[in-house]
Amino acid sequence: MRIDIITVLPDLLVSPFSHSIMKRAQTKGLLEVHTHNLRDYTPYKQAQVDDYQFGGGAGMVMMPEPLAIAIESLQKERKYDEIIYMTPDGERFEQRAANKLSMKENLMIICGHYKGIDDRIREHFITMEISIGDYVLSGGELAAAVVVDAVGRLLPGVLNDETSALFDSFQDGLLAPPVYTRPADFRGWKVPEILLCGDPKKVDQWRHEESLKRTAARRPELLDGHEE
Repeated sequence: MRIDIITVLPDLLVSPFSHSIMKRAQTKGLLEVHTHNLRDYTPYKQAQVDDYQFGGGAGMVMMPEPLAIAIESLQKERKYDEIIYMTPDGERFEQRAANKLSMKENLMIICGHYKGIDDRIREHFITMEISIGDYVLSGGELAAAVVVDAVGRLLPGVLNDETSALFDSFQDGLLAPPVYTRPADFRGWKVPEILLCGDPKKVDQWRHEESLKRTAARRPELLDGHEE
């Protein structure tokens, strides 16, 4: 998979992709992440990429021409399955969207800034709009990093244990159950006996029941369609 990210702050995206699982994915050649500085594509003096909004009001708007030039320049090199705009008013990002995007080959992500991007870019270029939550960030870079991480870890071969992602929270619509490791008795706090019984069927049943309990307590709205 290849992901191209258009941003005015490319240095902000260096660290998230230089460590741990994202670094491993790139080292293995399973994922390519390329950042593109929007200011390299602007035809305006002093690398201008924003201007005042028509109609007045506080806040600057990212201009359409630099974005159009950047997008079309990248499109000349490859076909993109999705051109994604990170925005607070986009569709809330959930696991099913990460699963769907992990099956794509080429993605482009646009990071907004200021009051956002000129709406004509959204109308004519953007194919998918994503929000990572009901709050506003200073820019789309951190949100883009979240999406890349959530999608990249699902690529076959990225995780050491490829079945691990199948049991993450939200994969089956439930929160993950409690997990424990050695020692079995720590300060008198003991691991549930069922996990030490050696019977995979009983362990799986316990985990499912605990997932239901945790989901009911913390995210009851997720339980629609699940039978206890």
